[in-house]
Amino acid sequence: MNLPNRLTILRVCLIPVFVALVLLEKAFWWSNLAAVAVFLAACVTDFFDGRIARKYNMVTNFGKFMDPLADKLLVCSALICLVYLERIPTWVVILIVAREFIISGFRLVASEQGIVLAASKLAKVKTFVQMVMVVALVLNLQLYAGLAPWLGFLKYAYILEQVLIYAALVLTVVSLIEYLVKNWNIMKGQM
Repeated sequence: MNLPNRLTILRVCLIPVFVALVLLEKAFWWSNLAAVAVFLAACVTDFFDGRIARKYNMVTNFGKFMDPLADKLLVCSALICLVYLERIPTWVVILIVAREFIISGFRLVASEQGIVLAASKLAKVKTFVQMVMVVALVLNLQLYAGLAPWLGFLKYAYILEQVLIYAALVLTVVSLIEYLVKNWNIMKGQM
């Protein structure tokens, strides 16, 4: 197994650790900070696995399948935890997860036709914004506003969180529409 695939497997293995840390935040004051560190480590593996695979010609069918799946598992797991913690509306998460299922279905149909559908630039921006949103929501910065006078600005963190949630939602919907419009010909042959 090559290095990019090992990084992808590592990302998948970090997901349950991340989920456990997020859900233990009420038990340990440091849990959400550790969860963010694990999440960021997983994001870093996402950044490097694809770059290494392309640069050193280490692209494999396993990587083509598992890399986007690992990304979806990481983000969707985080969003489900955030619904449980009541930091993001359920309907927003349903739309984001539905988009991921639709795109995965499209990719499956395309792969049966020998077509590889790469992520667009807009989809990459969407993923980045989702990851920033997850970090902000897991940190729950509002809680730290009262710790010291110089942290008072954190009481406005709620506004930032809301902006990130709705920016991620808009990017999710727009990137789905872009994907469907660009690739509709793939589905036309299947109907």
